[in-house]
Amino acid sequence: MKKKIGSGFRAKVALAALRGDKTLAELSSEYGIHANVIGQWKKLLLENSGELFEGKREKRKKNETHEKMVDELYQKIGKIEMENEWLKKKLGL
Repeated sequence: MKKKIGSGFRAKVALAALRGDKTLAELSSEYGIHANVIGQWKKLLLENSGELFEGKREKRKKNETHEKMVDELYQKIGKIEMENEWLKKKLGL
């Protein structure tokens, strides 16, 4: 059974890895987490740290873009469903 690891703990370990005071192997022994996992957490921290400093305007714009994309996808799904129903009727299915 996998153990649940909280985001705060992951951040703590990733920051320790980022500091570079200890090797991933040393951190692995200290925290009981595989070195590859610690490396992944470190990579995630580096990739996503910029989002911590986004202002409300950037977040709002990103949310609006996401919502627009979701709406467009739902419209496409609806269109495809209608086309499928029409084809089924024409083919007698």
